[in-house]
Amino acid sequence: MSQALPVLKAKDFASDQDVRWCPGCGDYAILNQVKKTLAKIGAQKESTVFVAGIGCSSRFPYYMGTYGVHSIHGRAPAIATGVKITNPELDVWVVTGDGDALSIGGNHLMHVLRRNVNLKILLFNNRIYGLTKGQYSPTSEIGKRSPSSPMGSIDPPLTPISIALAAEASFVARAVDVDKGLGEVLERAAAHEGSAFVEIYQDCNVFNHGEYSHATDKDTKEDNVLRLVDGEPLLFGKDKDKGIVFTDAKPEVVTVGKGGITLSDIAVHDESDATLAYALGRLRHPDFPEPMGVFRSVQGNRYEEQLLKQVTDAQESRGVGSLDDLFNTGDVYTIEEKNGTHQLHD
Repeated sequence: MSQALPVLKAKDFASDQDVRWCPGCGDYAILNQVKKTLAKIGAQKESTVFVAGIGCSSRFPYYMGTYGVHSIHGRAPAIATGVKITNPELDVWVVTGDGDALSIGGNHLMHVLRRNVNLKILLFNNRIYGLTKGQYSPTSEIGKRSPSSPMGSIDPPLTPISIALAAEASFVARAVDVDKGLGEVLERAAAHEGSAFVEIYQDCNVFNHGEYSHATDKDTKEDNVLRLVDGEPLLFGKDKDKGIVFTDAKPEVVTVGKGGITLSDIAVHDESDATLAYALGRLRHPDFPEPMGVFRSVQGNRYEEQLLKQVTDAQESRGVGSLDDLFNTGDVYTIEEKNGTHQLHD
């Protein structure tokens, strides 16, 4: 008779390592929420793996009492894919940052999403390089002054949500480090069967403090945040009287009860609609409220399942095989030394 698995609390997922982020860093809030989420969904430490690249966010595996890999810059998705393929029963999470994932790691991120590997990818976006002392990052706004852009950045910023949707990600969401909605999004991501991409607005209080104050200030955030609920109208504001309508595919902020606008005019969120998800991902403060929650959630074939099926099918039709057979099958050549020269023979 099998022994029942222990019921773990959030504190059980903490490691014995001292957390060494800067005091006040938004990473603390994310770390705490991830531990709470793992406890809530009944995760087990022995079957959970965190893989990270390089950056402040990538110290995450040290602080989790689970298996973990602190890998190399930008390559966390590739390493996590290998972990998932060889151990498909594991719950594998990827923790990365805007620089790590969208600069040197952009190619790896794109392909892990299109393949739909069953990974949970958390991208901490503070719009700056924090670990290397404040250079502008791929998500920094135009005009950002930093040690690497003293006259102001001239690079148009990338939008993580747009990148994920363009890569055909089956689950795309956004949350804020200190907002209650983060826990709900993490639970949805954990339950998703396939690649789950979550952008997390994270405050770097040393090099880019207040970047997301519009989405965290208790007095103003409800007017600046659009909380996405599948099947519900796109309403926001303290009184939920403002909404989003699309006229000729262009978004517009309107007020219910003014100018003949009724609740039925407001666009309704649909997590299966990739076109709507992309349009919502382009909404930017201060012209629009910034959407938080799940932009897209659809089901698709998982990469690791399809790959393992191919392996099983090949073994059933051709046999297990061996490395010796592989190395000595087909065109095989022998190199021999003769009269001081090397000759190639069939």
